[in-house]
Amino acid sequence: MGCAPVCLEPSGKYIRRDMKKSSKEKSGGDIENGIRSLRQQLSPVYFLAWIFLLNFVSRIILSPLLPSIEKELGISHGQAGFLFFLSSAGYLVGLLSSGLLTSRSSHRLAIVVSIAGVGVSMSVVAAATDVGLIRCGLAGVGLAAGLYMPSAIATITSLVDRPHWGKAIAVHELAPNLAFFISPFIAELFLQWSSWRAALGLLAALALLASASFAYWGRGGEFSGESPISSAFGELVRAPAFWLLVVLFALGVSSTVGVYAMLPLYLVTERMMEPSWTNAVVAFSRSHGPILGLLGGWACDKLGAKQTIVVSLGFTGLLTLLLGLAPNSWLGVAVFFQPLLAVWFFPAAFAAIAMITPPKARNLAVAFSVPVGFLIGGGAIPTFIGARGDAGSFASGFTATGAMIACGGALALLLKLPKSLPRER
Repeated sequence: MGCAPVCLEPSGKYIRRDMKKSSKEKSGGDIENGIRSLRQQLSPVYFLAWIFLLNFVSRIILSPLLPSIEKELGISHGQAGFLFFLSSAGYLVGLLSSGLLTSRSSHRLAIVVSIAGVGVSMSVVAAATDVGLIRCGLAGVGLAAGLYMPSAIATITSLVDRPHWGKAIAVHELAPNLAFFISPFIAELFLQWSSWRAALGLLAALALLASASFAYWGRGGEFSGESPISSAFGELVRAPAFWLLVVLFALGVSSTVGVYAMLPLYLVTERMMEPSWTNAVVAFSRSHGPILGLLGGWACDKLGAKQTIVVSLGFTGLLTLLLGLAPNSWLGVAVFFQPLLAVWFFPAAFAAIAMITPPKARNLAVAFSVPVGFLIGGGAIPTFIGARGDAGSFASGFTATGAMIACGGALALLLKLPKSLPRER
């Protein structure tokens, strides 16, 4: 028989036994339990971050491998840039159709199918000798990768308590910044010791292994998603600020993925730089991405979403201009500093989307703006830069892209954000 929570003291007074603990002891216990709870909640997020890393590396590894791929296949700069457009177009379709899959199955299955699809598509690209088959494989990579993000966010927010959502998503978002850093090193390693096909084959095998591992050991996502709501979409397309954010998002993706996609090819073929030096400089220019990404969230809170977007696009646009205008002696400096504030754009842009849309439309806003941004910034811009390379001047392509990004900083001044969040109507 257990002791009652109320006990008789020698003084004759009845007090609660749990009140005998000092406030210091209780405070220390609460902190310890909170830390343990956070660690337990974040453990499955690390698994998802690993899957997201493979997802993102598979989409951008083409950039440092592109000079070798272009030479082996005998394709033009414009055709090489068009490969990124196909991947981005597939990503657009995958992201927009993700709700159709999850509404009939589960987010867990969508994650398994997504990373498995990336693995299968990458293996097709690695084995293909025909340019047409490579194009189909890259479109498949984008399509499969696009299924992942909505289900990952839904899974993370179901596994983690609301006070820790920011920390959990920050852990998950380390993956793309790390991918930008390690991809050139992976490419250089395989180009030195094997071939670009071996690099893609390894990524395919790791993706398939990750899919099987998550299906067996992964946690969360065992619930269905919701289909798009037509009334919410109608509200969205009637908001002028949303369309302005779509344009700005395309420029934000241009400043990161678009520039990154064609930069190694430009430096090697037009500026006549060594491939090893090029991959090293491009990689180290992205080494500060995780830290500056976190600082971007802080800047958004302090400066405001609109001001952060203006600063990010304005600064990055000017540095992108220098990629085309700077002499070789200063080009390394421009390459290193160009992405410095580019990562500030995304926390601010997502915050702005949340400000202008009611809760029921936010998933649609993200599902529409992200793929359109990648289609333009990660597809059309690399194709445009490649076409300028075919015309004999990669530099003019980077200069024009930098001018567009800088103009985006001025365009962001027109953005009107509400002071309070919109509610469901």
